[in-house]
Amino acid sequence: MSTSIHAVYGTMPQDLVDVPDDSVQCSPRRPGAQILSKMAVEGCVGFVMHAPASTLERRHELALALKALMPGAPLTAVAANTKGGNRLVAELTALGCEAVSSPKRHHQVVRALRPESTPAFEEVIASAIEDGGPRLLPELEMWSQPGLFSWDRIDPGSKLLIDHLPKLAGCGADLGCGIGILARAVLATGSHDIKPGVNAGGIGHLSLVDIDHRALLMARRNVPGANVSTVWTDVRSAKGLPTRLDFVVANPPFHDGGDEDKALGQAFIERAAGMLRAGGVLWLIANRHLPYEATLNAVFADVVQIDQAFGYKIYKATKGAEAEAPGRARAARPRR
Repeated sequence: MSTSIHAVYGTMPQDLVDVPDDSVQCSPRRPGAQILSKMAVEGCVGFVMHAPASTLERRHELALALKALMPGAPLTAVAANTKGGNRLVAELTALGCEAVSSPKRHHQVVRALRPESTPAFEEVIASAIEDGGPRLLPELEMWSQPGLFSWDRIDPGSKLLIDHLPKLAGCGADLGCGIGILARAVLATGSHDIKPGVNAGGIGHLSLVDIDHRALLMARRNVPGANVSTVWTDVRSAKGLPTRLDFVVANPPFHDGGDEDKALGQAFIERAAGMLRAGGVLWLIANRHLPYEATLNAVFADVVQIDQAFGYKIYKATKGAEAEAPGRARAARPRR
């Protein structure tokens, strides 16, 4: 990668800070972006970051940004007051910077200069990177990283869906795979043996799809095999998604930047329908309050609510021979 570049991480809240037009995107949640951890050391002349809300993740990404900056180069970090903004000055100070904050529209805009490299500075940067980096979770026997969805536990929705999944076969996808919880269950032999490294009998190919590059790295470690591949994409864009699949499993997100967004789950359902062959099946877990039924019935020929428990609902949706007309009314049938 060439030196003397400007870098930007994420999307800046409107009118809070100027971003140079030639800035290189390096957020792991922007498919196709540069990988921040692989950027040249001391290769950036400026860095603007919309800092993550999670503490360990935020310190990890700030440390990587400082590592990528030239000594004396400016770092501007932005975060909402309620999402880490009020802690940015202290965190950058702990990383060896002199930081100054300017409050603006319920955000903190914090500016600092990258200090000269010293053994002490390099040690504190390395520590922050390690603290927020990938780790093996012995209780799950899986690799994960702070900042990913349900990074240190099995999400109860995923667990409930796993408990209801039949033994699947053919080619499929885990849409919004995270660290690979559902994918590992799909590939396991037996009813619900989800130990890693189990032979993936019956599965021709499984695509792991996620918007976060770090999640895909963890999922690939957790779900090995020649019949597994990853797709780094925003499901809403439909770019690079496999088609003519036999099945899709999904526990779709319903928050975007911390705010509830029902359109995310609806987009997952529509994309799943486009990925499946005629007769292919979507297995979906969703929070009980989310209104996905109309979207399911608009794009699938048969929709069955398999169960409803612990604040979640599970659907099995089968694609018809032809695309259903948009808006066709059809109620999901409870399982008998």
